[in-house]
Amino acid sequence: MKVRASAPATMANIGPGFDILGCAFAEPADEVIAERVPQAGVSIAEITGDGGRLTRNPARNTASVAAAFVLKQIGARNGLRMDIHKGLPLSSGLGSSAASAVAGAVAANAAFGSPLALAELLEACVEGEAAVSGRHADNVAPALFGGIVLVAGVTADCVIALPTPAGMFFALVTPDVAVPTVEARAVLPRSVALHEMVRQTGAVARLIASLYRGDLALMAAAMEEDCIIEPARAHLMPGLAEVRAAAAKVGGLATVISGAGPTLCTLCDSRETGERVLDAAREIYQRLGIGCAARVTTVGGGATATVLD
Repeated sequence: MKVRASAPATMANIGPGFDILGCAFAEPADEVIAERVPQAGVSIAEITGDGGRLTRNPARNTASVAAAFVLKQIGARNGLRMDIHKGLPLSSGLGSSAASAVAGAVAANAAFGSPLALAELLEACVEGEAAVSGRHADNVAPALFGGIVLVAGVTADCVIALPTPAGMFFALVTPDVAVPTVEARAVLPRSVALHEMVRQTGAVARLIASLYRGDLALMAAAMEEDCIIEPARAHLMPGLAEVRAAAAKVGGLATVISGAGPTLCTLCDSRETGERVLDAAREIYQRLGIGCAARVTTVGGGATATVLD
């Protein structure tokens, strides 16, 4: 049996919700094509879209690590051969390693007739992510389940689906610089003052309240209230202040770092506003001499799988 699985880009944190909030985007996505083979274990036949940067060692690639964990879960005697297509840029703040891990887990499950429920795949996805980016689920959970989620741990019972307000769009701008997650985490403070902790938790509470109320203005205000993580990482994000100011001038509601960056995400109330934000951002990065990729997207669904033959 041969299957194709797809897992979407995601934004971790959504501003102040460091390691506990995540959102799936409608696009772009990673794909894994997996074929059942008689030999045990997982092998990687081909990787495309990565510029030759990703390892084909199945013990170190997030997709194959997650797939191997699924095979162990179901007690499979056969193995998998997989091709990986990277639709997401690496080290971009869009959950690239998580998307591959989720696609790998979902493909492995589908190739054996989908014996596991979606929630049962989360553990495998976390294992895949942990191979390169740490043991956290703020990217893999939305990539697996879709939508906006609160992630209070690394097990499925700790993932809570949150509402998606109507009329919400995101303008995503990814400058051509890499910010590895390990580097972005290394600059974070080891301790924070009590008043900063109170302000940060208040911002997270306001953000979650805004989702239930469908209040984009409240959501925008909460998104930009991160007083701990963004200040520590801002120097890693070229153009952050300039893009935020320019986006606000053309109607963008709030601009934040997507995950560990350097992708910048602007909340908008229409696709047209999002396109204006992208135009403004492109001009800024052109002046800075930095290339960028840009798109307008919405909140999307989670991973999917289809049987090819």
